[in-house]
Amino acid sequence: MKRLAVFCGSSNGASPLYIEGAKALGKELAKRQIDLVYGGASVGVMGAVADAVLEAGGHVIGVMPSFLDAKEISHKNLSQLIIVESMHERKAKMAELADGFIAMPGGPGTLEEFFEIFTWAQLGLHQKPCGLLNINHYYTPLVTLFNHMAEEQFLQEKYRAMAIVDTDPEGLLNQFTTYQPPSVKTYITKSQS
Repeated sequence: MKRLAVFCGSSNGASPLYIEGAKALGKELAKRQIDLVYGGASVGVMGAVADAVLEAGGHVIGVMPSFLDAKEISHKNLSQLIIVESMHERKAKMAELADGFIAMPGGPGTLEEFFEIFTWAQLGLHQKPCGLLNINHYYTPLVTLFNHMAEEQFLQEKYRAMAIVDTDPEGLLNQFTTYQPPSVKTYITKSQS
């Protein structure tokens, strides 16, 4: 695994544990010589994970839409900053560059990024691991919702299991190294075949 995309918030969050977790993930990525691909910002959890990778001698690629770059929130010390025209292009470029995806704590934008890439995996558009770094149990309600989706038969268990969850960066990355994608989703039932 050469590059991982990290989706996360542009805010610090209510607890210092979120920034501490971002720093821990950044250090672990650099230690494993895995490049960080992220949204390119210098602020919040995003800035913290990028700073930690850079401080540990790692490589960081930011992907920033031009309208956000114009607001001067792009990180000025990245290994590479790619400017795109839209949020859609940002997600497409991050997906193209990355060998896997991690969602750290963040808001609706973080969830939207994660859910799109998770849905693409379910549809077989990629076979890359998708994980939730559950810092301070931030994603526990989402994991409960995934379980509820599976119980109510809106999410097959094999796809529920695609959401790799860990509270520790090292544990999450270890699970990524053994990830086996499920078979591609089909809409043909046994009674139709």
